[in-house]
Amino acid sequence: MMMQRRDLLKAMAAFGVYAMVPAFARGANGAKKYDGVTLNVSTFSTAYPTLLRQWLPEFEALTGIKVNLDTPSFPVYNQRADLELSTKGAAYDVVNVTFIYSSRWINSGWLTPLDEFIANPNLTSAEWDVHDFLQGGIAPETGRDGKLYGIPWVVEGMLAGASRFDLVTEAGFKFPDTTDELVNVLQAVNKKQRVAGYVTDSHYGWTFIPYLQAFGGNVFRNPPDDLFPTLDTPEAVAAADYFARLIREFGPNGGLTYTADQSTQALKLGRVNFSDSSLAYLAQLGDPASSRTLKTAGFGQMVQGPAGRFPGMAVHGLGIPAGSKNKEAAWAFIQWALSRQVTRRAIQAGYGSPTRRSDITSPAYRSKQIINGVDLAGLSLSAMDRAAQGGYMKYRTVDVYPQVDQQLNKAIALIVSGQLSAKQAMQQAQTASIADLKRAGAKI
Repeated sequence: MMMQRRDLLKAMAAFGVYAMVPAFARGANGAKKYDGVTLNVSTFSTAYPTLLRQWLPEFEALTGIKVNLDTPSFPVYNQRADLELSTKGAAYDVVNVTFIYSSRWINSGWLTPLDEFIANPNLTSAEWDVHDFLQGGIAPETGRDGKLYGIPWVVEGMLAGASRFDLVTEAGFKFPDTTDELVNVLQAVNKKQRVAGYVTDSHYGWTFIPYLQAFGGNVFRNPPDDLFPTLDTPEAVAAADYFARLIREFGPNGGLTYTADQSTQALKLGRVNFSDSSLAYLAQLGDPASSRTLKTAGFGQMVQGPAGRFPGMAVHGLGIPAGSKNKEAAWAFIQWALSRQVTRRAIQAGYGSPTRRSDITSPAYRSKQIINGVDLAGLSLSAMDRAAQGGYMKYRTVDVYPQVDQQLNKAIALIVSGQLSAKQAMQQAQTASIADLKRAGAKI
């Protein structure tokens, strides 16, 4: 126990932990203002919360706060958080403000505005600097009232990765750039050396949309002003048929239900070759401690279709539920978790989706995102710039998108499993989405 404490103190000194933790939370003369407080923090399972879990003992030692960090899978987290926030309950003190729910959660009054905490010099150090966070990350965390409700911890731009790019080059192909090229490559390498061709996160309301838009379709007619769904157009049907084919024809057994974590693990083990994901997941292929495909991985942009290239972008932030009984302590946690020192420490540990401009432009970050000669950071920034400038992500920030999101998940699953044709499934999704939006009071 003494050795553990000595090691902890040494680590705290090495990483400037005292500077990470707000002075008001540390207390004066050794007194800890929040000694005995328990914070319940919940996010979905991914790289950044995994790092925070390792460093939590330092925060707890300095503040006296006990942190229960819950990190279920993405769909499970969203289901639990949406239900709890809708009741304004006190079960959580800090939550992830999920991109597709941000408008619903923020504008329904289910989260706490952070502006007063940030503006109070007794609660927030000027050095913490909220203006260092990317404006593209701050914008989705801001309500219609102009107030800020979440601090971004990840900005994701969708990329393409291949764990066994060596199989692609051996077959005489380059990294696919178009939807047609992707199919040609998958036909050539699928099941070679028992490696399935393609896998993707089964959150199809996220992973399918770049293909939907690449084929000339969209979710709504003209979001956010015109929310009439457009899921049964010829372009949407063609996109759904194409995307379902990738999963059905080239996917591993059970690939229909793979989560983002399972897809990443399959890539790292070399069981599946291609996937579309964000840098935070694909960069794990370059982890020498856990990836068997470090030396064979390749990366590129999302493929473009007949209508162009539309990589997805998502922002997730840490926020405080309106029902939390420990808001000041929760703010202390968020400041620590997203302090300059912790975010810089995270990128030094290999974290690939920083939200502070000072981190993104740092040599420490850029140098770690080059894998087998490919600049993943450059690819990711290009994808995020394209999404921010193109405006095509507007569908994802309207408060009724979660209803359509669920219908798209069902539709793709029905097509992949062969229960319905692409046309039948997308017509069903269209009809069900219209009904769901009307029940939600949306004007369509």
